[in-house]
Amino acid sequence: MIPHPLLSLSLLVMWLLLNDFTLGHLILGSVVAVFGGWAMASLRPDKPQVKKWHLLPKLFWRVFVDIIRSNAAVALLLLRGKGQKHTAGFITVPLDIEHPTALAIMAVILTSTPGSAWLAYDARRKTVLIHVLDLIDEEEWVTNIKHRYESLLLEIIE
Repeated sequence: MIPHPLLSLSLLVMWLLLNDFTLGHLILGSVVAVFGGWAMASLRPDKPQVKKWHLLPKLFWRVFVDIIRSNAAVALLLLRGKGQKHTAGFITVPLDIEHPTALAIMAVILTSTPGSAWLAYDARRKTVLIHVLDLIDEEEWVTNIKHRYESLLLEIIE
């Protein structure tokens, strides 16, 4: 059975549009389309098990407030100009989250918050490297990320 029939059909049509319409290209395009559908199916992550749906609005609100607060902090930093010193830096945050969907949500949260960017995840050490625009206290950042986001994500996603 073909796991993604619409994708496979689209790949076959694209193959035939890019090449001559011959029996050989029809067969080869069909093989490529079927294997393309299977490849996409193998890349699909497991569905997360959301344990506590009622905590999702709390997470959304927390992220929304932090994005607004970070926008204001970055705007003030830019408006003050070069006279005000700031120290950009990298921090490594240890994570307890292992589920791929929860890690992806954490990456989106940290990257969408102005002034910080998720750079690399080390699955062996279970740490994430983050760039911070105005790094004053590294421990405060680590504590903030673990208590504001990670603990809530661990409760929400199984």
